[in-house]
Amino acid sequence: MATFVQVVEAGSFSGAARLLNVGQPAVSKTIAQLESRLQVSLLIRSTHGLSPTEAGLRFYERARAAITEADEAELAARGAGAGLSGRLRVSAATTFARIHVVPMLPRFLAQNPGLDIEVILDDRVIDLVSEGIDLSLRMGALPDSSAVARRIATGSRSVLATPSYLARAGEPQSPADLPEHEAVIYSQLPDVWSFTRDGTEISVAVHGRVRVSAAEGLRAAVLADVGLTITSDWMFAPELANGEVRRLLLPWTLPAIDLWALFPTGRMASAKARLFAGFVETIMAENRVAHSAAA
Repeated sequence: MATFVQVVEAGSFSGAARLLNVGQPAVSKTIAQLESRLQVSLLIRSTHGLSPTEAGLRFYERARAAITEADEAELAARGAGAGLSGRLRVSAATTFARIHVVPMLPRFLAQNPGLDIEVILDDRVIDLVSEGIDLSLRMGALPDSSAVARRIATGSRSVLATPSYLARAGEPQSPADLPEHEAVIYSQLPDVWSFTRDGTEISVAVHGRVRVSAAEGLRAAVLADVGLTITSDWMFAPELANGEVRRLLLPWTLPAIDLWALFPTGRMASAKARLFAGFVETIMAENRVAHSAAA
């Protein structure tokens, strides 16, 4: 039943085999045995891939619901402190996960000794259903999507630079000074930013000779003293804590950034996915409290 669900969601035997970590022949054999037992065709095979028949779609919907119910029943039977088992596939932006999520995995795994986690690190927005993702952690404005989203944290954006860059180029005193500075630009964010102070708003376009498409590149360029940048504080949390980068224009504020937990549409979020989303929400709240105390 679980294999059939993965085949439908992946759209192919090979995709399901990859998600299940088994060979494609094993997946094909399992589906053939299922169709033989039920005495009905569940899948339509074509050059474009696989799609469920009418009977297959009905079976898929019931099977997916049964798997979700089984997860819920397992959680109830084990009790809140006993943890879950099985496998959880989580996707997240590379830099955010490296700094904030992956270091905390031992804590979550200790709470759930029967659970395996596969973390897909990717800055691109991926299709949760076709990639077999149980939960995606995404920041900022969400693209048009049928995924179910829940906001789990809100963070600050700042103008950031290294002390070495500021010693060379000087420190901007207001947003109007930013066009005179070399900026490292993250191509997934706007070049024009709106700053607010005491009810006054000013919009400024930043300019720079270096433009990067991934947050890791942004970090590397800023830490190499290439220029200042505008980004979420989450992306430079370790360097803000140890003084390698500084927040600038502190009286001025930038729009906040949200962290979202996205669950695949068309089915109830699994107990494992909801548990991990709650775990990330907790660690982000703990980080916020710790940073406030340090400040």
